[in-house]
Amino acid sequence: MEASSPISMQQTPQQDQPEASPKPYRKSFVTSLMEAATLRSPSFREDTYFVSRLKSSEKKALQEFKDKLAAASHGSDSMWGIPLLGGDEKADVILLKFLRARDFRFSDSFHMLEKCLTWRKEFGADEVVEEDLGFKELEGVVAYMHGYDRDGHPVCYNAYGVFRDKDMYERIFGDEEKLKNFLRWRVQVLERGIKLLHFKPGGVNSIIQVTDLKDMPKRELRVASNQILSLFQDNYPEMVARKIFINVPWYFSILYSMFSPFLTQRTKSKFVISKEGNVAETLYKFIRPEDVPVQYGGLSRPSDSQNGPPKPASEFTVKGGEKVNIQIEGIEAGATITWDIVVGGWELEYSAEFVPNAEGSYTIAVEKPRKMAAAEEAVHNSFTSREAGRLVLSVDNTASRRRKVAAYRYVVRKSALV
Repeated sequence: MEASSPISMQQTPQQDQPEASPKPYRKSFVTSLMEAATLRSPSFREDTYFVSRLKSSEKKALQEFKDKLAAASHGSDSMWGIPLLGGDEKADVILLKFLRARDFRFSDSFHMLEKCLTWRKEFGADEVVEEDLGFKELEGVVAYMHGYDRDGHPVCYNAYGVFRDKDMYERIFGDEEKLKNFLRWRVQVLERGIKLLHFKPGGVNSIIQVTDLKDMPKRELRVASNQILSLFQDNYPEMVARKIFINVPWYFSILYSMFSPFLTQRTKSKFVISKEGNVAETLYKFIRPEDVPVQYGGLSRPSDSQNGPPKPASEFTVKGGEKVNIQIEGIEAGATITWDIVVGGWELEYSAEFVPNAEGSYTIAVEKPRKMAAAEEAVHNSFTSREAGRLVLSVDNTASRRRKVAAYRYVVRKSALV
C-alpha cells in the first residue's frame, strides 16, 4: 500500500559564517561561447498532423503527393504496417512527414519516399525488429529505448563512451562486415521505438533522442556516426521531436555556436545542449525523474520494468546554502518503508533517520550522514519500524551555493501481522 501520509519539507538557510568577500565573477571566452550554445530558441512544437489545420498550399501538396504515388503504382506499398494510400489518417501522418522534410515540395518528397521504400525492401527493415543480431552486451548501454518524456514520447538513449576500450571497439567495428552488422542493430533499436508511436493526428508521432557525449571517441566513430546519420536522415523523416545532448564537452559547445547560424530555426528548436554537470537538471525539464535512468540522475533502474509502470516521484529543489528535510509521517509499528532519493550532481551530505512518536524513545540513525559523490546513483533503501513514527530524509547543501534538482518516492507496507 502506498503511504498517504502528509509530507513536509523543511529548509534551513546556511548559518552566517565569516568568509572572504567573493571576487567579481568574470566570464571567460569559452564560458561565453558555451552559454551562447545553450538552446535559447523557442521550444520545438511537434506537428499535430491534422489535415484540417494545414494551409491550403500544404493540403494541395498532400493531394498531389497522393496522386503521384497512385500514378507510380505505389498504392499497395506500406510502411510500419500502414498502407500509404489506405485513405486513413495514419497514412496521412506518414506522408506529411516526408512532405515536411522537403518543405512540402511534393516532387522532392516523392523521390525521397521512393528511395526509402527501395531501401526498406533491400535492407529488410520490416523484419529486423525480430532478429537476434548478437549485441546483447550493447543493449541498455549503447543505444536503447527507455521510458517516455513528459508528453508521452518514447525516449531513445545513445552513449558511445564504451568504445574508448580498444578491445570493445575491435569487436564491434573491426571490419566492414562488423560495421554493417552494427548499423543493422542500430536500425533495429529505432524500429522498435517507432512501434511505440501512434501514427495518429494529435497523438505521439515521434521519439526523443538523448545522446551522451561523455568519453565518446570522435575520430574512431566518425565512419559509423556518419553512416547512422545518413541512414536516419534519408529514411526516417520527422521521427525525432527533440535531440538532447548531455555531458557536452566545451569544444562541442563552441562548434555548435559556430554552426548554429547556418541551421534553420526549426532544426535549432529541436536541439538541447547540456554541458557536464547539468545532466539531471536538463533531463528533468523534459522527462520525469522516475523515467530517467539512474546513471543520469534519475530513479529508473532496469529491474523496475518487472514491477509494472514506474511509481511517480515527487520533485523538489535544493537551493545553495540550504538543508532540506523530507518528513514522511504516519508510519505504523511493524510497517516497512522503502524509498528512493536522488539529487542531481549530489556533492552534498545525505542522511536518513527514524523518529519514534513515543516520548522517551530514541531516534534511530537509519543511514548515517555521508558525502555523496557527483556521479553517485539514487539511494534505494528500506527500514522496518518497531514502533510508530516518521522517517526523515535529509540533504544538506549548506557547503554549496549551487541550486540542484532532486526527487524522491516511497512506499509503506503494513505488517502482515497487524
